[in-house]
Amino acid sequence: MPAFDTALAVLDWLGLVVFAVTGALVASRKEMDIVGFVLLGTATGIGGGTLRDLVLDVPVFWTVEPAYLTTCVAVSCLVFFTAHIPQSRWVLLLWFDAAGLALFAVAGAEKALAAGTGPAVAIFLGVATATFGGILRDIIGAEPSIALRREIYVTAALLAAGSYVALDAAGAPREVAIGTGLAAGFALRGAALGFGWSLPRYRPRPGRTPDEIGR
Repeated sequence: MPAFDTALAVLDWLGLVVFAVTGALVASRKEMDIVGFVLLGTATGIGGGTLRDLVLDVPVFWTVEPAYLTTCVAVSCLVFFTAHIPQSRWVLLLWFDAAGLALFAVAGAEKALAAGTGPAVAIFLGVATATFGGILRDIIGAEPSIALRREIYVTAALLAAGSYVALDAAGAPREVAIGTGLAAGFALRGAALGFGWSLPRYRPRPGRTPDEIGR
């Protein structure tokens, strides 16, 4: 379906731009120079896909289509001069980021399956595609890692990739599998944003006393 593929391509570029903006905004909070903006914006935008392609041992996507790289650089430079604008629209950016997260997770899983991996590896690479750029952003920017925060983020990517892989294995049409994966991941991330959902945290329990151990 050409219209479906066109919509996916538009979402792919939108997700790339939003990821690059979120990376550049971290640089703005750290008061970095323009090189720092480009580094953080580019790492966030293409980091996940780069890891996926390296693991799959296929040409890294932005070396085949340099427009991905140049777009990240251009967006990061633009944010350097206009950081106050996207910062003031942070809530809207989070919703676009949720859509990009779900799309990158599904796209990563689909590419992994096309390369001949098994379902478990495809799901892992889908999650990595969607989240590794953000993890790089947080490491470089000395921010608390998105993978370690209470909010539901990685789990939403896992649901998106897992839903797609499960439906693909069940023989569902590509459009149905992709659409369901996108909807599931976006819905979970959206619910987490709207209702403040988070996964249960580990609660330490007091250790046993020497008398209890000896009994």
